[in-house]
Amino acid sequence: MSDTRNARWLMLAMLFTCRTALGFQFQTLGSVSGSLTAQMGFSQTQIGTLIGLFMLPGLVLALPAGYAGRWLSDRAMVGIGLGLLAAGGALAALAQGFGLLGLARMAAGIGFVASTLYLTKMVTDWFAGKELATALSILVMSWPFGIAMGQIGHVWLAAHFGWRAAFVVAAVYCAIAAVAVSLLYRPPADAAPRGLGSVGLPRTELLLTLLAAIVWGLFNAGYIVYLSFAPRVLVAGGHGEAQAAAIISLASWVMILSSAVAGQIADRTGRRDPILYASVVVGVGSLLLLRHTDWAIVLSLMFGLFGAAPAGIIMALTGESMAPQRRAFGMGVFLSVFFVLVALAPTAAGWLFDRYGDPYLPIVFAAGLFVAAGLANWAFRVAKRALPA
Repeated sequence: MSDTRNARWLMLAMLFTCRTALGFQFQTLGSVSGSLTAQMGFSQTQIGTLIGLFMLPGLVLALPAGYAGRWLSDRAMVGIGLGLLAAGGALAALAQGFGLLGLARMAAGIGFVASTLYLTKMVTDWFAGKELATALSILVMSWPFGIAMGQIGHVWLAAHFGWRAAFVVAAVYCAIAAVAVSLLYRPPADAAPRGLGSVGLPRTELLLTLLAAIVWGLFNAGYIVYLSFAPRVLVAGGHGEAQAAAIISLASWVMILSSAVAGQIADRTGRRDPILYASVVVGVGSLLLLRHTDWAIVLSLMFGLFGAAPAGIIMALTGESMAPQRRAFGMGVFLSVFFVLVALAPTAAGWLFDRYGDPYLPIVFAAGLFVAAGLANWAFRVAKRALPA
């Protein structure tokens, strides 16, 4: 038993390290947006669109990616996904304008779809019924960990070597991660054999999966808008660009710990919803107060410690929504909705910035997304109680 438990946590550590590549590649655009605006004349709407294009392939590819698991192993799908993330970063480094840069972001986004779906499935397979909220809390924190690395590292690379260097370094990391998963990952002994997964979801599972996806999508959309536009609020308040990026990155660094702690408390007490609702209240408050830029460090820490803490708790809703034999297809449904929300939110936030010239309005928009995530979680619980098992 202890050998199995050790294997679970070793696999989680390896998958966490590889999944960090997703956030590291995603953050490239946001971190070098100032350089792209200055050198290529991009508007904030274009910047928001390029950020959102990373998520756009998920609108149409999440379900096919889930279906592909009938023929390809989880390991193969993640290896392909990370390889595409590397290719997208390399293509972005060669871009001379909006068109090729947009194509590169979409190529990386295709890899993000497959990687996200099957990395989540891998951990769920290993931890189903065994500290799942804790494990998923740790896994999903690889995303902000990679973003935090990018917020500091990409800005430094852009300042010293030009914005293309950020994409090159991220591409190399993704390529190394692809090799690591291909060589090191092993499925649990009780994993369902490839090709036996079910296609389609019963009505109850479908509704619960859609509601869980809405919670996760709104939560992440708010977080992405915060990451993309909060530094602009601080710059408008008198901070330098590097200083602003470092301050906002504090939220991503501390949420790595806070999410794991929140997941552990949720697993031990079973009180997932109160933790989530309290986190939403604190997170919304820290966002709305961000106009007071003198408090930026405290507010960023508050957002990371509390507002972003329930990430793993939300992701664990997938374990309540679908049966194990339908998990690959169900995760495709889950991520389809997720990608709709996170692809549209940065563009809407960028439009608000361009239309009114105030970087604080996207932050108010992010706060609204967090409130909506809390309401969607409440709707999930109502449906869970009302629908037949």
